[in-house]
Amino acid sequence: MATDAPWLTAVPGGVRIAVRLAPKAARDRVGGPHGDALKVAVTAPPVEGKANARLIRLLAKRLGVPKGAVRIVAGELARDKVVVVDGIAPADAAARLGPEG
Repeated sequence: MATDAPWLTAVPGGVRIAVRLAPKAARDRVGGPHGDALKVAVTAPPVEGKANARLIRLLAKRLGVPKGAVRIVAGELARDKVVVVDGIAPADAAARLGPEG
């Protein structure tokens, strides 16, 4: 099933999400599209994996999946990351990751 979100791709058993991470933000939030990625801001600094851990926690909460279902598969040390989330349909992921108002 296709979505209108260029940052979201279906994979067997879940979705792949292209993320542009902004660490050291004022608050944790999921923003809108940033090119072909989803902009996500986290309060944690980009040291010792803290921003990555916060990203995983935020995505798991927004998507309603366990933290163990969310994993960074590319870009662990970069702002641009690829995250795979198991156990969610693309349409559900797109709806749950819409911008916060």
